[in-house]
Amino acid sequence: MMQALVRHYEHLTMLEKLNEPGWQKAGVSFALRLDESGELRAIESLKEEVRGKKSVWVPLFMRVPEQVKRSSGVSANFLCDNAAYMLGIDSKGKPDRAQSCFRACAALHREILAEVNSPIAQAILGFFDTWDPGCAAEHPLVKPLVKEMNAANFVFKVGFEYAQNDAAIQAAWQKRYDDVPEDAQKSRCLVTGELTEIARLHPAIKGVQGAQTMGASLISFNAPAFESYAHDGEQGMNAPVGKWAAFAYGAALNDLISDKEHRIHLGDTTVVFWAEEPEEPCADVFAALMGADNAISGRELLDVMRKLEIGQAINWEGMPVHPDNRFYVLGLAPNAARLSVRFFLQDRFGEMVKRLAEHHERMEIVRPAYDPWPTLPIFAMLKETVNPNASNPDASPQMAGDVLRAILTGGKYPATLFNQVQMRIRAEHEVSRGKAAIIKAYLIQNAPEGEMKKIISEVAQVKLNEETRYAPYVLGRLFAVLEELQEKANPGINTTIRDRYFNSACCTPAVVFPILIRLAQAHIKKLEGGQSVYMHKKIQGLMGMLDEAYPSRLNLNDQGIFQLGYYHEKQKRYEKKEDNGNV
Repeated sequence: MMQALVRHYEHLTMLEKLNEPGWQKAGVSFALRLDESGELRAIESLKEEVRGKKSVWVPLFMRVPEQVKRSSGVSANFLCDNAAYMLGIDSKGKPDRAQSCFRACAALHREILAEVNSPIAQAILGFFDTWDPGCAAEHPLVKPLVKEMNAANFVFKVGFEYAQNDAAIQAAWQKRYDDVPEDAQKSRCLVTGELTEIARLHPAIKGVQGAQTMGASLISFNAPAFESYAHDGEQGMNAPVGKWAAFAYGAALNDLISDKEHRIHLGDTTVVFWAEEPEEPCADVFAALMGADNAISGRELLDVMRKLEIGQAINWEGMPVHPDNRFYVLGLAPNAARLSVRFFLQDRFGEMVKRLAEHHERMEIVRPAYDPWPTLPIFAMLKETVNPNASNPDASPQMAGDVLRAILTGGKYPATLFNQVQMRIRAEHEVSRGKAAIIKAYLIQNAPEGEMKKIISEVAQVKLNEETRYAPYVLGRLFAVLEELQEKANPGINTTIRDRYFNSACCTPAVVFPILIRLAQAHIKKLEGGQSVYMHKKIQGLMGMLDEAYPSRLNLNDQGIFQLGYYHEKQKRYEKKEDNGNV
């Protein structure tokens, strides 16, 4: 995984889309504009307005020297930091600590800029020599902005130039960053294989849903229980990764997570994906196939899947996409101050698309006219497992990750998916298109070998199978017909047999169906000639397909087949209504 991320970083730096080691992008809210002597002349806001449902002002992302990873203690950043370090302003009720932060920041800048022959460098040194942090909050330029400065980042600006863009200052920082301390620990990097300085702390990964906003660690060791023998307290030496490789994988991963067009969320899992050759828009295609791009029609997506599935290159918005491009999918979930890797999948892009296409084929089922989805996106599929009135609308995190892994690897769907759908059907007394599609796909993919597999191939079809005599499927059809009969006999009825008897009919047919048949006789008497004869023949025809007495109990798979029969029969009835209206 880390090797793939490092290669992705190398590709992006060649395309000039990512910064070289020692630099990063950071959100900056204010610029401290100095004159040549270092006196503060203005504090300029760099925030940008982002319009949406509500207009908000957000920091401007700028290229700045790489920032330290802070957990506790005092540790300053170069050229870009918060108000405590840059101005000595206390926002946490700890004035002594704010003074210590400012002194640490001043010492760092004096150390790096002491020999730099640049007017901007001299202005910054002059600022740190003359600024009084004890009176900072009362300074006339600072006082109006004190409330806005909490957690905001600042940079220096002299004239019209930002300090981090000055060539002499950049060279001084790069020298400082690249210098390897004499006492630095060296070892064989597990990623590159080179003998190099090892990263003691790994970069913070930001933007993972549910993780800390300051970032979380993908790799860290902070207690003896997590450390290898004889490596107590050595942190990064427990799994030696070179300083450069750590920077590279962190930069690549942060870039992937920040790209909203190529990142999706399933439950609590943040899913990112990328191609070995990033010039090709494989990620664009994959995002559309996952339902993230609503601008693409269902027919277009199906056409794309069919072409890639058979190994044919496609053209996506004027750029070629080849099925042999290697493709990666990574799922990350929050775990306190760290990240858990839910899954890491890699394969040919065409192979992944093929498995997606096979999944959509298994999920294909007759749908109501009002349903807008030609193919059901995975996020919509997972919503079928959640109570629509729940305060948390997300599917089970573990299940969501297991479902995506099953789809992209061609494995069996998790049993939790089927169980959750069964729970929702019992609670709602309704089999929606999405739930029926999940039941169909689950039965097909998870069917055991032997006679049961043959039976499932008969009943788990797109539309109604009027030939199969498998009892659970026929009983599901019969229940739908009995419900139709009740609705015809009692127009406008509020509570039907589905509300009272569906769950028990699905589980224990022998107990419930004799009651339903007796009720049906009373309902038939309310109908007039033609309708009465039609419904009577329909019920008798289905009962004649039952070779034995009603089953006393249906297992979980047979309950799913019952529900499929019910759904298919209902959709057949609605299709006939639509056809009659079109004649």
